[in-house]
Amino acid sequence: MGLLTGLTSEHALLLCGLAGLYYVAVTIANYARLRKFPGPRWTGISNWPHSRAMLAGNCHEWYAEVNRTHGPIARVAPTVLITSSPEVWMHVNNKPGYKRSDWYYNAARIEYRRDNVFSQTDNEKHEKRRKQMAPGYSGRENTHLEGSVDERLHDFLRLIRTKYLTTAKQVIALDMATKVQFFTLDVISTVGLGKAFGMLQADRDVDNYLQSSEEGLAIGNTALAMGFSFLTQAPIIGRFIAPSPKDNNGFGKMMSAAFRLVDERAASATDKRSDMLASFMRHGLAGDELRTEALEQIIAGSDTTAGAIRGALLHIMTNPRVYATLQREIDDAVKAGKAPPTGSGNLITAAQAKQLPYLQAVLAEALRVWPPVANIFPRDIPAGGDTVVVDGQEVFLPGGACIGYSAYAMHHSEAIHGKDADAFRPERWLEAAKEDPARLAAMVRANDLIFGHGKFQCLGKPVAQLEIGKTIFELLRNFDLALLNPTRPWRVQNYLGLFSISDMWVQVTERKAI
Repeated sequence: MGLLTGLTSEHALLLCGLAGLYYVAVTIANYARLRKFPGPRWTGISNWPHSRAMLAGNCHEWYAEVNRTHGPIARVAPTVLITSSPEVWMHVNNKPGYKRSDWYYNAARIEYRRDNVFSQTDNEKHEKRRKQMAPGYSGRENTHLEGSVDERLHDFLRLIRTKYLTTAKQVIALDMATKVQFFTLDVISTVGLGKAFGMLQADRDVDNYLQSSEEGLAIGNTALAMGFSFLTQAPIIGRFIAPSPKDNNGFGKMMSAAFRLVDERAASATDKRSDMLASFMRHGLAGDELRTEALEQIIAGSDTTAGAIRGALLHIMTNPRVYATLQREIDDAVKAGKAPPTGSGNLITAAQAKQLPYLQAVLAEALRVWPPVANIFPRDIPAGGDTVVVDGQEVFLPGGACIGYSAYAMHHSEAIHGKDADAFRPERWLEAAKEDPARLAAMVRANDLIFGHGKFQCLGKPVAQLEIGKTIFELLRNFDLALLNPTRPWRVQNYLGLFSISDMWVQVTERKAI
């Protein structure tokens, strides 16, 4: 027995020693592979600086600081690079051989070992799924898309007008962060599932959808930062950790509601509606695939669009010059018949909104200054490596590593947007259009990357743009908005690239009809 114990101890020591040597060898190899790329201290040998930024909820700011300090391609972890170059990021998203990185996108899965169009890392499967879903998102097979958005926007305006108008005698506080999320969830459930969740009509978080989403994103972000997100996908144990429709909280509760609506539609042979869900089914999605894509579009489509609307409103409200100029253009458009009369019951159309230059400049600037999705979204570099061009110089990216996107550094770049790139100034877009078409083209190319690029471009881009433009116009046409606490306008956390925003308290007063 003593001999057996001794042998076991010796074997254990040997195994520990071998494991330690293997760890050292891998660390040295990873360091050597990316040694020519600078980065913050310890990022060459440790994931902790990157993890700490994720846990702090401000990784987008950290990525920007890394690129500003260490250059347009810099190191943020032993095998992870980040770029602020639009040209490099477009190259990475266009060139065959790059793929989404498993370490990040597997953590973005909602269900156990089941991918959606966002989390899928196999390029062929991803492309096939995109082709099945693109017609539904584009509006070609969803002829009532804008009308559905209008219905929910009417609900939003009605909610404000009936419950949250401030008068000279009383200020009634409105949490714009929450109400905007109600609006975007009702929109995406209407156009995606054929039935609104009813947030705006109930004026509450029906079935705790918002709470569920935020809980799930926070848990997923922590798991990824700490390096144990793989457990949700591990054999056997993952089934007990990953969200389930049987859960009473987290993503599970939202999954249950979404799946129920999908199954009801799929089982109805007499339902002739032509919306996103119908389009998905016509193009071959069924069963679990249909359920998981419906769930993903609800979570991603509502959070990103809500982030864009809230970001635009915050920057408009805190810039009186911009506020006055935009509201004047809105009023002039109504007077000139370029938008429906106020009080007519009709909302501005997407086509009419696109013809208002200052509104479009405000929207472009708001997306630039506050990208609604801001995380690394890494791509694996091809095994044999690849050569990119940065500032006229060729740079070799070695295989075995990945490269991601630094949204804040790119969209706040002085080289692209001017010396005041950190400022919210919509006029830069109008100036460039008039004086420097080449500069405008560079600005537009960079801004387009907010919605992804090439085969990875966001399918929901047309829906989001439609919602954002109409909502900003109608809110400023009908109401005057002011922050209740300008010193702390909102609370915000970055979870897996999506912004969790709360406590955006405003006071709203009715404007007189033009």
